[in-house]
Amino acid sequence: MSAMARDVAESEVEQTSERVVRANDWVHLQELLFRDAWNPMISRHRSPYAFHGEAVAGKGLNTSLMTLRGPYPRLEPHLLRNFRKYAPHGAVLHDTVWHWLAVGQHHGLPTRLIDWTFSPFVALHFVTAYLHLMDSDGEVWAVDYNEVHRLLPELLVDALEHEGAAVFTADSLAELAPTLGDFDRLADDPVMLFFEPPAVDPRIVNQYALFSLYGDAGSGPEKWLRRHPGLWRKIIVPAAIKWEVRDKLDQANITERTLFPDLDGLSRWLRRNYSSPYEFETEPTAEKVG
Repeated sequence: MSAMARDVAESEVEQTSERVVRANDWVHLQELLFRDAWNPMISRHRSPYAFHGEAVAGKGLNTSLMTLRGPYPRLEPHLLRNFRKYAPHGAVLHDTVWHWLAVGQHHGLPTRLIDWTFSPFVALHFVTAYLHLMDSDGEVWAVDYNEVHRLLPELLVDALEHEGAAVFTADSLAELAPTLGDFDRLADDPVMLFFEPPAVDPRIVNQYALFSLYGDAGSGPEKWLRRHPGLWRKIIVPAAIKWEVRDKLDQANITERTLFPDLDGLSRWLRRNYSSPYEFETEPTAEKVG
């Protein structure tokens, strides 16, 4: 490794370490999650962060498309084409690639999207929802979507300002980039943005959900974020406080019953609620934002 490359790598490690903070206890965790929430422009507490929770720290911001491995970037259009072909009539509100991607992500289709939420408590739910992982440190990513969007091409920045919006929608993206290829070609380097999915299911509404979109199907947005360390923070939730966090979220009504308002969610909530902290199945039913 050259001296210049080594200096850059060491700088990235130093910047990253400054962005990763370990919560000491429940109170400290709340301080970290709600930091910078005060907005003096409107004299209200309005956090500019999107949150993403992981039950195991250090897994990275990988897309579900990346889990296919192999030539997964080339598989993206085939997955989406066949999803559209075999989906039942009326599956989307509007026949655009962004509506199909949002619905596909919602139903488990491998996509380049990542699930996020405006709610730090919803993110904490996914840190503590898996009983067999309670002995592992978890993490919450917090990304400032306002600052992310300031780095977008002028066309996209102007569109947000014209709408008076903080994040995009499937409809607004359809006007700006009708296809995935159009989006990938908006800039020389891949761009990242956040958009709210259409409210096709109460889960999306109750989870206060949004998606991140990155202009390169071949990777997730983590490398891009690490090149912009001022835009994000990562909060480590130690295993030692996970049960306290879980119990307090339950008391605050942040549970499977409310985040997944159907019989499946009710059943998962009851299963977890009546499980012993020391005796539980090794692999619960999978669940995710959106």
